[in-house]
Amino acid sequence: MNLNQIHNVYFIGIGGIGMSALARYFKAIGKNVSGYDKTPTILTNELIESGILIHFEDSIDLIPKDYFAENTLVIITPAVPRSHSEWNYFLERDYVVKKRAEVLGIITKDTFCFAVAGTHGKTTTSSILGHILYESGADVTSFLGGIVENYNSNLIGTGKTVTVVEADEFDRSFLHLHPNIACVTSMDADHLDIYGDDQAIKASFKEFAGKVEDKDHLFVINGLPLEGVTVGADDDSEFTAYNIRIIDGWYVFDVKTPTEDIKDLKFGLPGKHNLTNALLALAMARTFGTPTESIAKALATFKGVRRRFSFQIRKPDFVYIDDYAHHPTEINAVYQAVSELYPGQKVLAVFQPHLFSRTKDFADEFAASLSQFDEVLLLDIYPARELPVEGVTSAWLLNKMDNPNRKLIRKEDLIGALTASDAPVIVTIGAGDIGEMVSDIKKALDAK
Repeated sequence: MNLNQIHNVYFIGIGGIGMSALARYFKAIGKNVSGYDKTPTILTNELIESGILIHFEDSIDLIPKDYFAENTLVIITPAVPRSHSEWNYFLERDYVVKKRAEVLGIITKDTFCFAVAGTHGKTTTSSILGHILYESGADVTSFLGGIVENYNSNLIGTGKTVTVVEADEFDRSFLHLHPNIACVTSMDADHLDIYGDDQAIKASFKEFAGKVEDKDHLFVINGLPLEGVTVGADDDSEFTAYNIRIIDGWYVFDVKTPTEDIKDLKFGLPGKHNLTNALLALAMARTFGTPTESIAKALATFKGVRRRFSFQIRKPDFVYIDDYAHHPTEINAVYQAVSELYPGQKVLAVFQPHLFSRTKDFADEFAASLSQFDEVLLLDIYPARELPVEGVTSAWLLNKMDNPNRKLIRKEDLIGALTASDAPVIVTIGAGDIGEMVSDIKKALDAK
């Protein structure tokens, strides 16, 4: 399809993190943009402030009257049910209706496309890469799955020739992309409701990797069963970080590449997983031809992604961190980073499980990862797109944990429990609507 002939873009599920980046993009290039979402959020408020019309009721009467089939593109999120009346209205009238991943494929097809794949680390890696390219003067647009603190947006730039996208494995979406340079951060089992088993996930990642024609342009974390250029820390990777130090809360490290050694790079995000995310971004940018000095400067100025190990309060005697982790491997990474920064200090973790299917599939792993913290408060499962699964509850998950300092908590009781806690480090974790509570939690803890 020819996007030049499209005047209007209508989103069903406009408040999603990936959908809202596309909405911002189409607004920035001069299209009329509007849409529906189920509930108002911080993100939808930001979109409304930018001039995008949004309503929160599934009603065909609220669709703009001048959005005709011949000049309107409708974009849907997989979370929308088939019974949605607006979706059916567009289908019955032969509007062009596409998934977000299909639209990303169309936008990026005629650009030099960087694609970042992996079950964890996609958003941080693609955000670092987008920041490096933008700061170095590349004609880039980056579509991101998180709000980058440097730009307060999930869209960086509006360049026409270079794109950075997250290659999402959910629903095999990433197979719509045509990457020139790509990386794979991880291949853990996830989305088993879609794939069935981890072998199917691995097969899908291999199919994605096969879309990169030049294997010197595919970067993989060392140890993954893929053919490509290896990236790692303190190992035999082709791009490896070594001489890793922590100085005043910053990582300072050297990098060996196939062609050079780069000394004393600075990077501010804690956790070894973030160091390898930065290394993947460096390898991709260097291969593209970005000068080493530009990469070093951008790494040192990258402030992070909202809800990715995001410091809300950072005082000498008290710290509150918020993180989007929703898989046991990600929770382990949060624990590793907290332990490295605050050794020997009591850490209280609040976790909101995300999806009944994921909680069921990884219950034992969730129990083990959460039990590492000194104290755990467990909220009810956030269902997102799912109906309840019999027997799968937060109480069931709690019983699997071997940490004696654990308990269930209701959302309305959470702030009181946190203000009463003596823990010097508090972490809120989860991909559900716990993110909407962060500012209120911060306010209450700040006033302690």
